[in-house]
Amino acid sequence: MTIVTQSKAPNSSDNRRLQVSSLAFLMLGGALSSQQAFAQTAPSNADKDKGDTVTVTGEREGIASPKLTAPLRDTPRAITIIPDEIMEITASTTLADALRTVPGITFGAGEGGNPLGDRPFLRGADSQSSTFIDGVRDIGAGAREVFNIESVEVIKGASGAYAGRGGPGGGIYINNKVPTLQSFIKGSVGVGTDEYIRGTIDLNQQVGDTAGVRLNVMYHDAGVAGRDEVYSTRWGIAPSFGFGIGTPTRGYVSYYHLESEGLPDTGVPYSNPVERPRTDVPRVLPIGDGGPVSVPSDAFYGLVNRDFRNERADLYTVRLEHDLSANLHVRNTTRYGETAQDYIYTQPDDSQGNIYYGFVWRRANTRVSAVQSIINQTDLYGTFNTGGISHSFAVGVELSREEGENDSYNIMSAGQLLNTYNRCLPAAVATFNCASLYNPNSNDAWTGVISRANNPNNSMTETKAIYAFDTIELNPQWQLSLGVRYDKYSSEFTSARAATTPFARTTFMREDDLLNYQIGVVYKPIEAASIYGSFATSSSPAGNALNQGSDPNALSSAINAALEPEESDLYEIGGKWDLLNGALSLSSAVFHTETNNSRITLADGSIAQVGQKVVDGVEIGITGQITPEWMVFGGYTYLDAVLEKAGGSGAAFGLNDGIQYPNTPKNSASLTTNYQILPNLNIGLGAYYMDKVFGNASTVSATSLKYIPSYTRLDFMATYVFTDDLRLQLNIQNLTDEYYFNQAYPTHYVSVAPGRSATLTLNYGF
Repeated sequence: MTIVTQSKAPNSSDNRRLQVSSLAFLMLGGALSSQQAFAQTAPSNADKDKGDTVTVTGEREGIASPKLTAPLRDTPRAITIIPDEIMEITASTTLADALRTVPGITFGAGEGGNPLGDRPFLRGADSQSSTFIDGVRDIGAGAREVFNIESVEVIKGASGAYAGRGGPGGGIYINNKVPTLQSFIKGSVGVGTDEYIRGTIDLNQQVGDTAGVRLNVMYHDAGVAGRDEVYSTRWGIAPSFGFGIGTPTRGYVSYYHLESEGLPDTGVPYSNPVERPRTDVPRVLPIGDGGPVSVPSDAFYGLVNRDFRNERADLYTVRLEHDLSANLHVRNTTRYGETAQDYIYTQPDDSQGNIYYGFVWRRANTRVSAVQSIINQTDLYGTFNTGGISHSFAVGVELSREEGENDSYNIMSAGQLLNTYNRCLPAAVATFNCASLYNPNSNDAWTGVISRANNPNNSMTETKAIYAFDTIELNPQWQLSLGVRYDKYSSEFTSARAATTPFARTTFMREDDLLNYQIGVVYKPIEAASIYGSFATSSSPAGNALNQGSDPNALSSAINAALEPEESDLYEIGGKWDLLNGALSLSSAVFHTETNNSRITLADGSIAQVGQKVVDGVEIGITGQITPEWMVFGGYTYLDAVLEKAGGSGAAFGLNDGIQYPNTPKNSASLTTNYQILPNLNIGLGAYYMDKVFGNASTVSATSLKYIPSYTRLDFMATYVFTDDLRLQLNIQNLTDEYYFNQAYPTHYVSVAPGRSATLTLNYGF
């Protein structure tokens, strides 16, 4: 193989009991919903100012967002919190691993334009661009690690008042580790099947009376069970320094760096119902139904000597806090971030019906992208009284600029563009641009020329926002929760050069005024329980994803630039109830989300914002200790997600009305449980169920439907405690070696989930 100017990104190669925070549960007309949380979230400003304490493993001063102006039990929203203990006992190493413990979250597959990486769907909506780190948006695509994560908050439903732009599903909020006034060293060393090796170090050192330094380091190298060729190698480092800790004036300075490299997995093609008849070779398959093609579980269509995936992330953060008084505080956060992706991976494409004759086209998806962002947020928060009414409030300002550049590779084989070989005729097979459907060889001697296209497109967004929140305690039983945010949002997209003279680039721009708000009412029949009703909005303007992921209104044409933001409304009622003196928490919610101005194609081919999407859902959750020895963390989600008005060109208009959202299972459930059977031995089980998931939103004809079947996955875990500082942990993932699929792409292929694997980890702490 000859590679010409292939420019890659920098080598991106206790017996501890879980303590829980206040959450609650209430049945509402028989409909329930999950809203679990552990006490790993620091106190809200309402907690701090009232003198309440939340039990945590180590001090987490100043991490919780000031926008949450009430304790979680009294917040009228469905919020799931994944603490680091859950990530530890489930042996999660990536954000995707951690999020699988939350029912209702699915992951979409990527390709070139929609990049590889974390692409979570919340309540039926793509939330790839709604990921936040310490309250600041992290727009760059990629696979995120957990080595520096303290907890992950999943705020579900329309969150425009919190986040500004974004879809109706909600957002993922990551809380990173920060220095504390303690001195300790802890970490882990792990080995396992599939060449698994991993090590982490978490070191914190108190410096003087009010300062501390913290260093988190990680190295990971592993294959993927059942996918012999696939591997990922990564390392990360996250130093931070805190000063003035425990005093009225505090500061935190941190840096985060992650590099990874590996061979990406290509999955398997759908049994595409489209066939192009041939007579030169025998047919080997009957017409399929749109599900994954039935091939050996280890079938891998990629090319070892062509495919690669490199990623890099660098985040620089400064946060300053000052207590103006006992009841008034100010915080300023500045973040500069850079992320980069660089990959070529083989997509097992079957747009030409090759599978029916025993072949798969090795289509190459490529991407070279870089994103830079600088964001500054200032929050003023605290409490005050007006007469007999108390207020817990927060107001703030956000300024941000995000820029992205996306390029690709040109790939030639035997003097022809790779697309020339999309039909697996003899020339395509001879040059290894097609593989055997049942027995592909990843070490085929593919030869070709790879060169950087050097023809990127560019995106830019600027945001100027102000927001305000207030929790009003009218009396001990009734609270009113209000929030509003206004964004002055501008976005710009410049296309790649045209292929013909004068090779022009076209720029599209749009400016929008986004006004989002939320209102909630909380009734507390007793201190340990709450019942709530809430309404919230969200806005998704053109360019929402900065061309780094799926965007219903991508800013890539004059038509799209003329479109207003998609707007969604959330109606939710729920309940939360603490039991056993707060050791066990139950939760429920029923919700209705609607988008009434989504973009659709009309019968005449024109575009109009008259589409309608509706999600009705139910969630239940349980979190905490049933007994001092028995811990549970889990829930169930039901989603009835329907495209009420889906449009369609010509005769297809209206044929898709009433169909189910893609990437949205009707039923999903998860349960992680751990039991102390002996003073020094804990055993646990993880059970995860996912209903059938559609890859696309089309039932126009049987030829267009794509889906992955339902699955149930079981995990096993056991921990032996030698001392308070030394624990040996065994994890067996996918205990029954279930062959299932965990990501659905709209066309062509699905991702194969890992098979059975085992890891043995020594966790230490001093």
